[in-house]
Amino acid sequence: MFGFQRLDAYKAAVRFLGLACKLVTKLPRGNADLSDQLRRAALSVPLNIAEGSGKFSRDALRLYTIARGSALECAAILDALETMGAVDESALRDAREILERAVSMLTGLIRR
Repeated sequence: MFGFQRLDAYKAAVRFLGLACKLVTKLPRGNADLSDQLRRAALSVPLNIAEGSGKFSRDALRLYTIARGSALECAAILDALETMGAVDESALRDAREILERAVSMLTGLIRR
């Protein structure tokens, strides 16, 4: 097992990625742009955590910051999907909770 696979932030990010991928398959037609953006941003979070865990100090912080930014982008996309009526709030509840945990943990990694 790689070190990053033990990080709770990574575990939450991978879990969110799975939920995001399931969510986009249920979106109504006409949302391909947001679907693609959500997939890419959701994938960026665990990838940057993994890469950051293998770096030293300044580089690790930069990659964790990018991961956090991508997670916040995902949160905004979820808000947009809800506002546009593409999904209802109940379908997003679990995804938002996991995303909030990931952002919180990434904030902790950045501030260390």
